[in-house]
Amino acid sequence: MSAVNVTKFKSAVFLLTGIPGQENIQNVWISLPFCLTYGISILGNSIILFIIKTDPSLHEPMYIFLFMLGVTDLGLSIATIPTILGIYFFDACFAQLFFIHSFQCIESSVLLLMAFDRYVAICNPLRYASILTLPRIAKMGLVCVLRGVTVIIPLPLLLKRFRYCRANVLSHSYCLHQDIMKLACSDITVNSIYGLSGSLLIMGLDSLLIFLSYVMILKTVLSVASPAECLRALNTCVSHLCVVLLFYTPEISLTVIHRFGNSSSHLLQILLSYVYLLVPPLMNPVVYSVKSKHLRARIIRVFIK
Repeated sequence: MSAVNVTKFKSAVFLLTGIPGQENIQNVWISLPFCLTYGISILGNSIILFIIKTDPSLHEPMYIFLFMLGVTDLGLSIATIPTILGIYFFDACFAQLFFIHSFQCIESSVLLLMAFDRYVAICNPLRYASILTLPRIAKMGLVCVLRGVTVIIPLPLLLKRFRYCRANVLSHSYCLHQDIMKLACSDITVNSIYGLSGSLLIMGLDSLLIFLSYVMILKTVLSVASPAECLRALNTCVSHLCVVLLFYTPEISLTVIHRFGNSSSHLLQILLSYVYLLVPPLMNPVVYSVKSKHLRARIIRVFIK
């Protein structure tokens, strides 16, 4: 292996090791929870999509945005399912990288749209129906997809131009841009700058706009005379706030650690990467099912039948 580390080559595959140092317990105590997480994520999001699609009373802007979120979470869950053999050919690894990061960007954009939905509903309720029409929502959804794909598609193209002179081993169960570029023996400055710029353009800008939307919502709600109305308005935002925190907290933490935390534990980075890819698709259906009485009632009715 030492000869491989110092010789410039272009290997045909990447080797995925899962969680290094935990090989003795991976077979059951790690693999089983991950499999359950994938299964529950796919099942939960599929149920949400089925309920919203088949129930005309849920064909409202808030639930249409939730449908978009479910589609994105379903795509992200499928994209992150690890290969059984732990071996990825270069093109397959780059393809997985593209889908994972694209779905992340799309999810961030959808969360921004959901924040806009809450902003219009609370701050401008009389124009809610005229602003969030179905054609406009469809266009907004299309922009989310195009935005994610456009920003991410250069990443695999930039990586393909490299030769890799370090061991082609990735300490994950899937391929991520920030890990693959560290294996290159060429100058990765362009990749590093573009990756950081893309993160700021998508995650940074979206999280800032979401924060500003809630500042405006809070300002409007506090101007309401009745405390009961104030609480009722804020209660409609709880689900979205929980989902936003579940998505952005590990994402921002991992980005900071990757860029600036050179002394941080490698195991911590790996575990955080699992959290920010696995937890949101798992918890989003749970959060909305628990907090939305209308959606919860429809789910119960379907299963009772």
